Amino acid sequence: MRIALQDRAARVSMPGVASMAVVGVAAAGALVLFQPRLVASRLWRATVTPLASIIGSGFLILAPILLRSFGAAAPYVMAGMCAVAYAIGAAIRTNIGKLGDDPAPAGLAAALDRSASWLLAVAYVITVTYYLNLFGAFSMSLTAYDDAVHGRMVTSVALILIGVLGWTRGFRGLEWAEELAVATKLSVIAGLLAGLACYVGALYPDRLAHALPGHLDQASIRVALGLLITVQGFETSRYLGGSYSAAERIRTMRLAQWISTFIYVTYIALCTYAFPVESIGTRETAVVEMTRVVSPVLPLLLVVAALSAQFSAAVADTNGCGGLLRSMSGGRISTRFAYVGLVAAGLAMTWATDIYHIISIASRAFALYYALQCALAAALHFRETGGRPAAAGYVLLAVGCLLAALFGLPAE
Repeated sequence: MRIALQDRAARVSMPGVASMAVVGVAAAGALVLFQPRLVASRLWRATVTPLASIIGSGFLILAPILLRSFGAAAPYVMAGMCAVAYAIGAAIRTNIGKLGDDPAPAGLAAALDRSASWLLAVAYVITVTYYLNLFGAFSMSLTAYDDAVHGRMVTSVALILIGVLGWTRGFRGLEWAEELAVATKLSVIAGLLAGLACYVGALYPDRLAHALPGHLDQASIRVALGLLITVQGFETSRYLGGSYSAAERIRTMRLAQWISTFIYVTYIALCTYAFPVESIGTRETAVVEMTRVVSPVLPLLLVVAALSAQFSAAVADTNGCGGLLRSMSGGRISTRFAYVGLVAAGLAMTWATDIYHIISIASRAFALYYALQCALAAALHFRETGGRPAAAGYVLLAVGCLLAALFGLPAE
């Protein structure tokens, strides 16, 4: 039966309808996303920063990990993770709405917000460096210079480029680079989803009968807690007050989370029924090899998406870090100096540290940051209303984030 399925898959995907769908939809997506009217849209520009960070390196590693850990239950786990992320985003949107651009709320709120901000600043520096180290590794994987030294050299060039853009053109310069990378990434993702849909449709219902049964146990639940870090990034909207109003940031953060939820859940659902679990590798680049059976053009396109994902996520977090430090300092530290400081720290870590070990620290820092933001939302609600169900809900979210920090198995 397995041989018959493999033969049938080969007939479908090479060259087949799937390849035409991949190229056609990716091209159509590029035409839409690179339209001058969309690029110039203020709404889209404010959406791009959180969206770039949400759909970052996590997109590359989620499918292999979720399919191995949860089998046919993977789409439901993905939907649950996105729902939790949306709830945490609601807490941060509450804080944006109630605090606006005020960097120093009073009392307990001040302590919570300042502690959260310092945690996030540390996490941003680490994740930007991590994203660009992956960028360097993927770049060199296509060449004869596939080693750590050359990868770090590419990483260093990317860091310096981001620093130069940030210093010379400020926030808008980085935002422009971010828009270009996000448009490229989303175009490829659209092609990927179209190819997977054709592939799964051609195999239906045979593949449904061979999907790995869904399962949950203590280890897999800890994996899900650790994977919450892969859908983070929406918090960058919290620190863009120098360029966008509170209302704009609330609206565009919500939009970014809607778009990313649709992409993530659709992607995981299609992968669940497209790939037998025994064909799934364990390396971070496993998704590239997995999709080769769908279309011969997908591996190359996914490497392009991987590069744009890392770069756009790094730029998004750089922008977020710059806005965060400006807010924390009451405007005394400009975003330009913040960019330069982040790049300097990133270069030092790239050449002195194994980033794959310290990323677990960043994962926990993000979980703690979300816990503090949820606690801040609860405190603001309680202060203004004297207690309501929303405040209790935010307290429960804060506890959940603390559990993720303590017991989650970092996915990145």
